[in-house]
Amino acid sequence: MSHISVLLHETIDALLADRHTGIYVDATFGRGGHSRLLLSKLDANSRVYAFDKDPQALAVAAELEQQDPRFKIIHASFADIQQELTALGLHEVDGIMADLGVSSPQLDQAERGFSFMQDGPLDMRMDNSKGQTASEWLLSIEEEALANIIFQYGEERYSRRIARAIKQAGEIRTTAQLAEIVKVAHPKWEKNKHAATRTFQAIRIAINKELDDIEKFLPQAVDLLSAHGRLAVISFHSLEDRLIKQFIQKESTLAEDHGWGLPQQRVDTRRLKKISRIRASEQEVKSNPRSRSAWLRVAERLDK
Repeated sequence: MSHISVLLHETIDALLADRHTGIYVDATFGRGGHSRLLLSKLDANSRVYAFDKDPQALAVAAELEQQDPRFKIIHASFADIQQELTALGLHEVDGIMADLGVSSPQLDQAERGFSFMQDGPLDMRMDNSKGQTASEWLLSIEEEALANIIFQYGEERYSRRIARAIKQAGEIRTTAQLAEIVKVAHPKWEKNKHAATRTFQAIRIAINKELDDIEKFLPQAVDLLSAHGRLAVISFHSLEDRLIKQFIQKESTLAEDHGWGLPQQRVDTRRLKKISRIRASEQEVKSNPRSRSAWLRVAERLDK
C-alpha cells in the first residue's frame, strides 16, 4: 500500500489558519504528503523544513528538495528539532506539525520488520542505518524489563507470560517467529485483533524511543513557535494521544494558587491556547482504514 497521509487537509488548514506565508516545520516527513500540500498553499517567500530518520523517507525528501527550493530536509529525530533549527540560524517558526507513529510503507515492507502480517527479519528500526534491531534488543533485555515494557507500551495484561515465552525462545530472527511465540503464550486476545498486536507495538515504541522523543519534542516546539503560531499533532494510539493531551492541558491552564491564604502575585505561565481536536471523517476511514484511530490535536502559541 502506498502511503496515504491521514487528516491531510484538516492538518494543513489548522496549521496555516488562513495564512499563506511564513516558515513551517513538518517534524515527520514520511512520504511527504503533508509537506507537499503545505508548500502548495504557501507563497514564494515561505520555507518548509522537514525532519525524518528513515533513509527511504529521506530519499523521497531529497527529490522534493530538488524540485522546490523552499523545502529542506533534515536527517534527524524531531526530538532534536530546536538544536537542528538553531544550527541553521532559525529561532522562531510560524507552525509545526507532526504525524506520529509508523508509516504505511514501513508497515507494508516485510524487510523492515514492523509487522506480523508479512514475514521478514525482526528489525523495527525507523532509522535502519544504526542501533539495535528488535532481534538484538530482545536478546539483550532482561525478562522483567521486557514484561514491563510490553505492559506499559502495549497495555498488554498478559505481558509477563509473553515476556517469559520470548526469553525462553532465545534468538528470534523473524516477525513470523515472534508472532507465533506471542500467539501461543497469549491465553485470550481481542476479537478481530491478532494476539501479537500489542506486543509488536510495545517493542517498536521501545526500539525507536517513540514516547521519549515526543516528550522531548513538545516543549521545544512551543519554544520555537512565534506568537499565534500553530502546533498540530496527529497520534494513532492512546499512549501518544495522552502525552499530547496532557502537555497541551498543562501549557494552556492557569496554575492554581496553593498558597497559605496570603495575597500572592500570580504569574500566568500559559503558553498555549487549545484550538481543536479532530478525528478522521467516516469517508476517510472508509478509504483509508488506518485513519480510524487517528486524532489531530491543535494548539496556538499565545503572545510571547
